[in-house]
Amino acid sequence: MSPKKNQAVNEFNQQVKPVSLWADAWKRLRKNKMALFGLWVVGIYVTVSLAAPILPLYDFSSQELTHVNLPPSLKPAGQVALQRLQKRIAELEAAGGFREDLKSDLVSAKAEYERLTAEISTKPVHQRVYILGTDYLGRDMLARTIYGGRISIMIGLVGTITAVLIGIVIGSIAGYVGGRTDNFLMRFVDILYGLPYMLVVIILMSLVPEGTNSIVILFVAIAALSWLTIARVVRGQIMSLKNAEFVEAARSMGAGSGRIIFRHLLPNTLGVIIIFATLQLPSFIMNESFLSFLGLGVSAPSASWGTLVSEGVQGMELYPWRLLVPAIAMTLFLFAMNFLGDGLRDALDPQSKNRT
Repeated sequence: MSPKKNQAVNEFNQQVKPVSLWADAWKRLRKNKMALFGLWVVGIYVTVSLAAPILPLYDFSSQELTHVNLPPSLKPAGQVALQRLQKRIAELEAAGGFREDLKSDLVSAKAEYERLTAEISTKPVHQRVYILGTDYLGRDMLARTIYGGRISIMIGLVGTITAVLIGIVIGSIAGYVGGRTDNFLMRFVDILYGLPYMLVVIILMSLVPEGTNSIVILFVAIAALSWLTIARVVRGQIMSLKNAEFVEAARSMGAGSGRIIFRHLLPNTLGVIIIFATLQLPSFIMNESFLSFLGLGVSAPSASWGTLVSEGVQGMELYPWRLLVPAIAMTLFLFAMNFLGDGLRDALDPQSKNRT
């Protein structure tokens, strides 16, 4: 049987179905269960973050002081607050006969109980259900965690894209042009590598005046020195490919340097770039969380996972959900991104042992 027209055949004259690099990578990625799990988790996080404005969530900045530090529950917030007041009154009454200074607290607690009892039927806010509890200002932890994740993921994504774009441009020019240009750019990279990265970021953030959009400055501070590694990686890839036959063919047909770099060389390094970006994004989120933990990150009323964790640490002994909710959400996302990055590294590596 003769092969069909345009049908690829091997050396034994057998029909072979051609498979593109990306189809082959997707086929092998699906075999990696942990990478597939990471892909699903990241997809869910991104979907929820994008759909946050239309989800039935309470306002993440809405404060209700009656609902301060309520634990996670499926009961209405007013009922949970009443139960907490009842417990507080019982404790004060048990100690009231021995400590005179607690009598005023007991009177205040009873007055608050009577006021809240009268308000429950008249104020709809007491019918809210906080399934993940509230913070120290009575704000919904579920809404704040989702919107905080939105900001953290956005910072990681924008920082990664910025670093990758700068690194691609610098690395491509250095690798393709070579000579003095390559030497100058790489010495510049070496100088920046010598600077303490996190210290520079902290200095930049500390110089921001109050009232300035801290998120924009945070983008600039994190991305300013994060392109160095990808620039070196892209430079090495370009240097290894710039004398290949397909590049010589494009050059002989009159293609300019820009066209050769962006139409022929960079597409052949895209796998390495994607792997780097996938593994770099969690690093940006961790850097942002560290800065927010130090009080140099996202400013109120906005919040990120880092600021939520920082706030939760202050009351973790009495109100552990304030720390556990954002910490678990952030940890799960970071694990998923690392699983996905490892899976992409194996799937896009032409010499991977997992190729079948």
